[in-house]
Amino acid sequence: MIEFLAGYGLFLLKVVTIVAGIIVVIVVAASVGRKSGDEGLEVENLNKKHEALTESLRGAISTKDARKKAAKEKKKQDKAEAKIESDRPRSFVIDFKGDLKASAVPSLREEVSAILDVAGADDEVIVRLENHGGVVHEHGLAASQLARIRDRNIPLIVCVDKVAASGGYLMACVANEIHAAPFAILGSIGVLAQIPNFHRALDSHGVEFEQVTAGKYKRTVTMFGENTEADRAKLKEELEDVHALFKGAVARYRPNLDLEKIATGEHWYGTRALELGLADSIKTSDELLSERAIERDLYSLSYKIKQPLQKRLMANIDGVLEKADAAGWRRTFESRLPR
Repeated sequence: MIEFLAGYGLFLLKVVTIVAGIIVVIVVAASVGRKSGDEGLEVENLNKKHEALTESLRGAISTKDARKKAAKEKKKQDKAEAKIESDRPRSFVIDFKGDLKASAVPSLREEVSAILDVAGADDEVIVRLENHGGVVHEHGLAASQLARIRDRNIPLIVCVDKVAASGGYLMACVANEIHAAPFAILGSIGVLAQIPNFHRALDSHGVEFEQVTAGKYKRTVTMFGENTEADRAKLKEELEDVHALFKGAVARYRPNLDLEKIATGEHWYGTRALELGLADSIKTSDELLSERAIERDLYSLSYKIKQPLQKRLMANIDGVLEKADAAGWRRTFESRLPR
């Protein structure tokens, strides 16, 4: 009896622990949702942000009298600037952090639309891009959003501090200029399909898999059925077609590239990518923005989309899976389309 109660108590403790963990996840997700604010466009003046950081540091290392003098001068300067509308050209800065499904595209399309409505003849768009690649059509749509800027003859600059590979490079190549950090990863102009097959495992347990289709090529390679050489040949043909489209997009925006040399699915670090023509300079986004801030007004744009609780919870799960996939990508130095 005592053993039964002890076992039952241990089981109950496990159940309570699991339920408590689920409740904690829900509460945290809901809290994040409340803190995210309402849906809409957020704009930040990066010049003022930089000035605030500089003033903060200067204040920490200056004497009390020097701080008072600087504060008076800054107040006087701010009043003078408030009366004069800036006629300096503007740089609109967008951050795009990609995932397998390019889930930031809804925000990107709103940011691009807002910029196109207000951009003047001397303005430009700077995209700080970080993207390992992923699903073909999702990243194709992301690239199309950037193409809207290019098609309006507004200078488009892409900065790659970490990675723009596969679908990420499909986005980057649209730009008039690509600036990459020395060890940023660029390229991976190739296509990959990985499909596990459980046919032998099912067959060994006496499980038959049936698939009925209408249309000769409605389904070729499958996870559960027996794949034939004809199935594999058809999938290979489809991948080659996607690869041709990928190369065509790159050639359109960077016609001087040697596609036979760089469209092999390989990737390169920044300095080598520059030699091959995949990038136009070795420069971090911080360096570029510092240079631009001397003569231009910089505005960072971010369109926030408020997600329902269920979608936020699923996004957390997807995020964990994508991090695991990214870890595998880093180990093998590969990123291809599609996933």
